[in-house]
Amino acid sequence: MTALGTFFDGIGLGGEVLGLLWLVPALPLAAFLVLVLGGKWLPRRAIASLGAGSVGLAAVLAVVVAAVFLTDYPADGTFSQTLWTWLSSGGLQPTMTFHLDRLSLVMMLVCTGVGFLILVYAAGYMAEDPGYRRFFVYMDLFLFFMLVLVLADDLLLLFLGWEGVGLCSYLLIGFWYRDPANGLAARKAFIVTRVGDAAFIAGLLVLFTELGATGIGELMDAAAEHWPVGSVPAVAAAMLLLGGAVGKSAQLPLQVWLPDAMAGPTPVSALIHAATMVTAGVYLIARLLPLYELAPAVLTLIGAIGALTLVLAAFAAIGSHDIKRILAYSTISQVGYMIMALGVGAVSAAMFHLVSHAFFKALLFLCAGAVIQSLGGEHDVRRMGGLWRRRPLTFIGFLAGAASLAAVPLVTAGYYSKELILSEALASGGSAGRLLWLAGTVGALLTGMYAFRSVFMVFLGRPKTGITDRPGLSMRLPILVLAVLALMGGLIDMPTLLGGLDHVRNPEQSTQWLTEAISVAAGLLGILAAYVAFATGPGSLLPRWLEDFAGAGLGFDWVYDRLFVQPSLALVRVIRNDPVDQSLEGLGRAVGRAHRWLSATQTGRLRWYASATAMGGVLVVGAMMLLSVQS
Repeated sequence: MTALGTFFDGIGLGGEVLGLLWLVPALPLAAFLVLVLGGKWLPRRAIASLGAGSVGLAAVLAVVVAAVFLTDYPADGTFSQTLWTWLSSGGLQPTMTFHLDRLSLVMMLVCTGVGFLILVYAAGYMAEDPGYRRFFVYMDLFLFFMLVLVLADDLLLLFLGWEGVGLCSYLLIGFWYRDPANGLAARKAFIVTRVGDAAFIAGLLVLFTELGATGIGELMDAAAEHWPVGSVPAVAAAMLLLGGAVGKSAQLPLQVWLPDAMAGPTPVSALIHAATMVTAGVYLIARLLPLYELAPAVLTLIGAIGALTLVLAAFAAIGSHDIKRILAYSTISQVGYMIMALGVGAVSAAMFHLVSHAFFKALLFLCAGAVIQSLGGEHDVRRMGGLWRRRPLTFIGFLAGAASLAAVPLVTAGYYSKELILSEALASGGSAGRLLWLAGTVGALLTGMYAFRSVFMVFLGRPKTGITDRPGLSMRLPILVLAVLALMGGLIDMPTLLGGLDHVRNPEQSTQWLTEAISVAAGLLGILAAYVAFATGPGSLLPRWLEDFAGAGLGFDWVYDRLFVQPSLALVRVIRNDPVDQSLEGLGRAVGRAHRWLSATQTGRLRWYASATAMGGVLVVGAMMLLSVQS
């Protein structure tokens, strides 16, 4: 990549290339507009070419921009491109400015690169769907908002992208809206994430009212200058913004929306709920880490939330039988690792796992989609089996993804990123660091169990469901590319790439080998336990009652239904007949009666119309004459 940057600098185009940064989000936006305004006249091949091709061009441009940036700027260098002033009102003057540094560069490459592969896959996966154009409209709009989110230099502009991806998530989860269950899942995701977004807005207001700015760089500098460590405004702003991150990244206690979000098409799950949107909270915390360092208690809470989430979600995955829900709980768990890393200031480790997770989780979802399509829509892993012979490429891809997810040592990207998180959690010191490492190690054990339980039940044993379809070339190629990335992605030197962002100590070499050996052994033990359960029984890893409890999401939906949903419905039933509602309903009834009376005069008889007009004219003239006489 450096050679590419040197080439453009050598021909004098380095500055011009960086000036094209705005085109990266503009390309998917342009495709969205074309598909909305003129897509109904385009054939399906043209729709797919435009929808996926625009993102492919954005990915190529992102690589070129990244190459020039890495060549010309040091590790802590930044490039900003101001397009225009968004609005100006008093002290509020946010601008449409894109900000490129090592952190946003990584996110830009992941969004465009993985997004392009998923859209290529979707061109084949959604080929027979009547909503083909609508699908690419939503996906391109989502990628535009996601790129705005990661490139925004202003917290208000970031929030625009934040809300945009939430809107697109709602549209895509409920894409097959004729099924009421899908609409319910979309509304659930929208409402739960709005809880976090409300906290985000409140945090943004605290920052603006206290510091008088919305630019991220200005806010971080002003916070460090005016707020001492542990001050009330710093803690309040950090806690509120954490609420937004928890909602968007499906962490405790707002994780309940993500498993139901699997109602959307599988490419949606791969892109939004594995590779990009659910990592937005991770990116937000990493971007605002200087603020969180002013609130050490909140930073400790972040580590605890991540650790608890990764263990509980992994346990829930063990009790699930829907192949996509298993992967959904896995996503919650793996994002928990990233959040835990940020809790100890390990930005490089969190971002490294974000990248490797984008590779292997997108791969797993795409393989799951190929399996579901091959089996005529079957989702239950208990009704699958014997696919390794009939779908060898899908088996190889799923195996590579599961191995990386379970951090199989030395040969997978997930191993290097997860071990970096665990070693830096332990290096953070104290009993808190040891507890975080222990939670991560338990999570590794559980991850090996549910990841390879899926491998064994889906691809080994005897076939239980007949094959009805075969993945096309556009579906097989992305699986192959992502399988290579899931294995080779560990070669990325993320700590060097993100140099200067970490705030943790390096682990002591004397303990590093022992702790790595323990965590690796835990993952391998989980794989062995999954094989023993599969070879000696139906594949269950838990007693029936405990499996049912885990598969039901550990009872969170039941608790939230009793605490929030049912009381809200009861309140609605109580106040639905209040005087305000009655007066508004009475006004509506009066308008309805007036409409019926007036419509009764529309008889279609011309003589009656002429007579009524004449009588009305006489009355008007008479009234005017009477008024003139009185005056």
